[in-house]
Amino acid sequence: MYLKCIRSSAYTPTMTSRPFVRVPLTLVGRASSAAIVDSILSEIRTGKMAPGARLPPVRVLAHQLHVSKNTVAGAYAELAARGKIGPDSTRGYYVIGEQRIGKRASLPLVPAPEVLPGPFPFSAHSTAGKNRQIILRSVFIDRDLLPFARIEECFRSVLRQPGLHYLHDSHGYPPLREVIARRLSKRGIDADANSVVTTTGSQQALDICARALKRKCIAMESPGYAGGKLLFEMSGIRTVGLKFNPFDGIDMAAWRRDLSRLRPSALYMTTNFQNPTGYSYSSSELRGVLDLSREFQMGIIEDDWGSDMLPFSEYRTPMRTYGGPNVLYINSFTKKLLPSLRTGYVLANESALGALVAAKSAGTLGNATVVEAAVFEFLDRGYYDRHLKTLQHELDKRYHFCLDALAKTMPKEVRWTKPGGGPVLWLEFPAGLDLRRLDERLTKRNVSVQLRLDQWFVNKPHLHGTRIGFAYMPPELMTRGIEILAEGIRAGMKESRS
Repeated sequence: MYLKCIRSSAYTPTMTSRPFVRVPLTLVGRASSAAIVDSILSEIRTGKMAPGARLPPVRVLAHQLHVSKNTVAGAYAELAARGKIGPDSTRGYYVIGEQRIGKRASLPLVPAPEVLPGPFPFSAHSTAGKNRQIILRSVFIDRDLLPFARIEECFRSVLRQPGLHYLHDSHGYPPLREVIARRLSKRGIDADANSVVTTTGSQQALDICARALKRKCIAMESPGYAGGKLLFEMSGIRTVGLKFNPFDGIDMAAWRRDLSRLRPSALYMTTNFQNPTGYSYSSSELRGVLDLSREFQMGIIEDDWGSDMLPFSEYRTPMRTYGGPNVLYINSFTKKLLPSLRTGYVLANESALGALVAAKSAGTLGNATVVEAAVFEFLDRGYYDRHLKTLQHELDKRYHFCLDALAKTMPKEVRWTKPGGGPVLWLEFPAGLDLRRLDERLTKRNVSVQLRLDQWFVNKPHLHGTRIGFAYMPPELMTRGIEILAEGIRAGMKESRS
C-alpha cells in the first residue's frame, strides 16, 4: 500500500512541515515490526528511498497499517539502531546517508508540459477602472444598462426550487431550450427544443462545432472574430481567411477562388453586426454564400450574436432563415443580459446534434444548471423583452453620439462604418499612420484602444484601423475618448508627413 506523501523534487514549496515519502509496504496479514523494517530496508538498498528522505510519522504509519503506534515505533527504533535512519528536531525520522540529515532529498526537476503559444493575450473586462481609463475597444455594454435587480429576483426564485441543485443534462436545461426554440420560431427560424444545445456563451458553442468537424479545416472572415481565430489556431484547425472589406462588402469571386483552392469543411461567419467591423451582410450576399456552400459542399456555422441589438425592436434576418437546418446557428445572451452569466446556445440539425452534445459533454459534462434556470426565469417572466426594448433605445442614442463625435473630431482622411446597430463600428486610419506610436500617445492619456491588427486577420492585414465600441462608456466619456484619439491621429499624420 502507498502512504500519503508529497514527492521529493528540486522544487521546494513553502511549508510549515516537511513532506514525508511514500513507503510501499507489501505486507500480508497483520503487520509486525520486523516486516516494516524489512520493507523499508529494501527501499533504502535499491535507492528508492534517498538519503535525507523523511519517513512517515509513527501515528500516520500506524493508522495506515491498522497496528499500534508501539509496533511502528519499535520498527523505527530497530532501523535507528542499525544506523539506517536518524531522528531530527521535529521528532521525525530521516534516512541516513551521504546527505546530511535534515536536508531535503532532491530529484531533477521534470520538464514542463509543452504548450502552444497564445497568438495574443486575452484581457479580462471589468468596470472597476472606468473612472481612470476611457475604454473604446470593448464589445461589452455599460454595466449601468444591465438589469441586475431583476436578475437577482430570478436567482432567488431558482435557488428556492427543489431538485435543481443536482440536475445534470449535457443537452441543456430543458425549459430554457424550449423557450429559446419558441423565440426563434417567432423570428421565422424553424426550431424545436431538441435541436437546441445550451452552452457557456457563444464561445463554447463555436468550440463544440469545431470539435465535431471531421476534417479540421475551416474558413472564416478576415478580419473576423478574434476569439474564433484563436480557438481554431490552438485546436490545430487549419484556418482559411476570406478577405472582405466592410466598406465594400464581399468580393464573391475572390471567395470562390480561395474556397476552390483550399476546400474547407465549414465556413464560420458572423452575419449581423460583425465583430470587429460592425458589418451586416445583405440578403443577396447571404444567398451568394449559400450558393458557395452548395458548390463546394461546405457547411456553415453562423454566429448571430448581434441581430437583436438593432433599434426599434427589429431583427436582421439570419442566414439560418435562408439556408435551413444545415446552417448551425449560434447565439447567446451574454452581451445583452449580463456578461458573467455566460449563457449561449447552438441550434443544430438532426445529423449534427449527437456529435455536438458529445463534444460538449467531453469538455464540460454539462452546464451550470442554476444559471440556465435563472436565464429561463428571466425570459419566461418577460423581463428580457422589456430589457431589450430599453437597451436598443440606449444603444441607438450612443451610436449617434459616437457618429457625431467622429464627424466633429476626425481628420478628413479617416473613415468609419455605419452599422446602424450593435455595439461596435470600424474606424479606418490613413495608411501611413504608425499604430505603435499612436498606442503610446493614447496610453499616456488613459485611452484604451486595440491596435494589434493580427488578432483579427488570418493573413496579412488589408485594413489599417481599429474597432470602436460605442456601448461600453457613457456618452460624455466616449466623446472625450474620441477627441483624444483624433488628436493622436493628427499628431501621427503630422509626424509621418515630416
